Amino acid sequence: MAECVFCDIIAGNIPAAKLIETDKVLSFLDISPVNPGHALVVPKRHVASLLDLTQDELHVAIFIAKRVAGAVLEATGSAAFNILQNDGQAAGQLIDHVHFHVIPRSPDDGFSFGWRQLNYEEGTLQSLQRAIQQNL
Repeated sequence: MAECVFCDIIAGNIPAAKLIETDKVLSFLDISPVNPGHALVVPKRHVASLLDLTQDELHVAIFIAKRVAGAVLEATGSAAFNILQNDGQAAGQLIDHVHFHVIPRSPDDGFSFGWRQLNYEEGTLQSLQRAIQQNL
């Protein structure tokens, strides 16, 4: 495995502003936050993709993300939050260790996803639906 900053934080080799830790995950404040209170929830086992997490690891991670989100909202007085997980470089994942961002939000914080919205051509929606269902 190549060097992983999250594995180094988990091992205690790099200091972090830890929020909560279990046997499966660690949560800490992001050192380059989108907004103050931006936290990360990181499974302790090194895996690059959400698809490689066990069901138990995923359950614990999302449960801790929910707890951290509530605590961050209380601590920051934020109006809302995002929980994001970027999977793969094309999706914006910068560190190849699966992690969840908990980002406190306010209406005027200036953070935007810049999402575009497309329309399906006739028949494409149903065709894609069938293809996905075959893979479930």
